[in-house]
Amino acid sequence: MNKLRLRDLEVRGKRVLVRVDFNVPTEERDGRTAITDDTRIRESLPTISYLRENGAKTILMAHFGRPKGKPVDKYSLRPVADYLHTLIDHPVAFSHDTIGKIPEEIIAHLNEGDVTLLENVRFHPGEEANDPAFAESLAKLGDLYVNDAFGAAHRAHASTAGITKFVKQSAMGFLMEKEIQYLSHELAKPAKPFVVILGGSKVSDKIGVIKALMEKADSILIGGAMANTFWKAQGVPIGASRVEADKVDLAREILDLAKKKGVRFLLPVDAIETQKVEAGSPGRNTGRVTPTHGISDGWQAVDIGHATVTLYEDEIAKAKTVLWNGPVGVFEIPAFATGTIAIAEALARSKATTIIGGGDSVTAVTQAGLADKMTFISTGGGASLELLEGKELPGIAALSDR
Repeated sequence: MNKLRLRDLEVRGKRVLVRVDFNVPTEERDGRTAITDDTRIRESLPTISYLRENGAKTILMAHFGRPKGKPVDKYSLRPVADYLHTLIDHPVAFSHDTIGKIPEEIIAHLNEGDVTLLENVRFHPGEEANDPAFAESLAKLGDLYVNDAFGAAHRAHASTAGITKFVKQSAMGFLMEKEIQYLSHELAKPAKPFVVILGGSKVSDKIGVIKALMEKADSILIGGAMANTFWKAQGVPIGASRVEADKVDLAREILDLAKKKGVRFLLPVDAIETQKVEAGSPGRNTGRVTPTHGISDGWQAVDIGHATVTLYEDEIAKAKTVLWNGPVGVFEIPAFATGTIAIAEALARSKATTIIGGGDSVTAVTQAGLADKMTFISTGGGASLELLEGKELPGIAALSDR
């Protein structure tokens, strides 16, 4: 995309507003907020380090949780500021407000190479409303703007899009640039065979991605609850499994499209089923899934079965490029995570370019301890899906042209 990049900016001595994605998972430990996965914070470090090394005064902006336009203590970014300080080994001044006198005074005392983090932008209703007045108030705090929050780039909010109207130059940070490189440029003409693995619960969430990737993929492997809708479209019994009953015709349309395009569209050939989707509930293999034998009455499919794992591993082994988005089972419950972990392990063994397209598949790869074996892991869930569909992301479109 022909947009300004961070290296295109003269940043020395400038106040640089940087939108980052610090919406990280946390938990309470001994009365304190602990960050349980710092991936998104670490992915912002190349941009922050570059700005510090080149004498910028760095002002970070982020959202955290869903405070619905008002201050909520548990969604304060203060713990993130403290954590960032340990990563960059440099003080991070925290502003208890997002706009106004408090951040203005902190920024006025910043030296070249210093960093400050503003309080949660979503504490203001103007953020999600993309209110021009709020966007202008943010812009007044800096001279230049850098968007490195790929995970929020599909939102036209004040800190991701509106702000660009009130600054002289706006550019993409290093993470944003890398996301576009892999999810857009790398997949424009992927090395073949190109295998796509799609999981998750809803066909409707992935319809745009399926149709877009159908133009390039050699094989599409389906898992997760969305497989149930495709099974139902083929007349396979699905028991009490979760299904999008109103999307069965859409599933048939996709299956027909795959035939016309000559794309191998693979559904699970067996599954693990259970009576209750909860930890401790026993699962069993269905055996071969056919139009006359599917999921048992009163049971639910919760993972791909052993034969499906072997089938999918064989497809992955032949691939030159693999894109994975969405777990293939209820991986939050260890007993039903076998298939998802097997997919992660197959990708780790593969010599292909392996791209993890955001969301729960990132969590799965990280939990399996295999993140370092992947070529690229996206930090965006919805943003990665929309980019893969070929949609224009507001947070990128609003940046200055080169």
